[in-house]
This record gives sequence, C-alpha cells and structure tokens, in this order.
Amino acid sequence: MQVERPDVQFIAGVDEVGRGPLVGDVVTAAVILDPNKPIDGLADSKKLSEKKRIALAEEIKEKALCYYVARASVAEIDELNILHATMLAMSRAVEGLAIQPDFVFIDGNRLPKLTMAAQSVVKGDSLVAEISAASILAKVTRDNEMLELDAEFPEFGFAAHKGYPTKAHFAALEAHGITPHHRTTFKPVQRIIAGEE
Repeated sequence: MQVERPDVQFIAGVDEVGRGPLVGDVVTAAVILDPNKPIDGLADSKKLSEKKRIALAEEIKEKALCYYVARASVAEIDELNILHATMLAMSRAVEGLAIQPDFVFIDGNRLPKLTMAAQSVVKGDSLVAEISAASILAKVTRDNEMLELDAEFPEFGFAAHKGYPTKAHFAALEAHGITPHHRTTFKPVQRIIAGEE
C-alpha cells in the first residue's frame, strides 16, 4: 500500500511506544527527515533487532532535520487513561519540534489535537519513513528507561520484559508488590493492590 504524500515542505511522522506495559511512561517521538540525507533500513521498530534499532536511532538523530521525544507520565496515564495520555504525548512531540511541520502522519487510527493538517495511518510504522523513524526513537528511548528501572528494581526483570504483562512480570508483582512506577489503573496492577489491602 502506498501512502499519498502531500506536496508540502515539512512532513513529520509520529509514533508511540508503551501503551501496553504495566509500568513507566508512554513515550512518543516526532521526526522530520531530511530528503537530502536518506537513511537506509527504516522499518517498524518492532521488526528490527535491538542492535539495529540503536544504530538507526543514532543515524536518525544525526540526519533528521529535527526530532523531539515526548511522553505522558504514569500519573497522567492513570488520570486520563492510556488512550488520552498517548494522544497528549503525541501532541507534545509535535509541539516540541524545532521546525513546525506543514503536515503530520500519525501511526494508528486516531489523531491527537494538532494545529496543522494530519492523517492517521494504520501500520504507518511500516509504510511511512517518518513514522518508522519516530517509532525507532521512541522504542530506543523507552527501552533505555526500562534498563534504568531494572537497575533500580532488579527483582522485576524490566530489562527482559520492558514492563509488558508477561508471566515473569506477574510473578514479580505477586512476590514483591508494585513499584511507584506501576500504572495503578491497569487491571493486573489493580488486582495486586486489592490483594494487599
């Protein structure tokens, strides 16, 4: 499937990482690529090896016209719900760009509140280079944050499961309770809290 590109100067792509995990912020990125500095190998961040993602993230930072990584905090996720928090983080990523884009491609099927024209693209991280670049930056950023959390709470194994609801994560929650970084409105976390009361 080809995604039709508008005839404008600056096109940004936006993607998020971290809607599904039980812990940590939802991280978004917005990227405007430089047409004169192509980047080979851009793809959906989930389909790339960790090593490839890290190398591409550095190349994107060097070659992009501009990029910005934003987030919504655990408190915002619990207050707004994950969908609204994700939309807020996406808006922040676009607002943070040093160059305001003429047009924005957003991964998924919903649009955040923006001041310029935008289009949502399902599976956009495989179809639009700018979204691929954004997904890589967001994923590398969030993975690094999970490594930091892993150092702080080694008993949870965040380095391995990145906060997603895995058997190992559930077992750690059962054994150790929740951390201050867990999303208290997510059902598996709520169950642990209810069990502790």
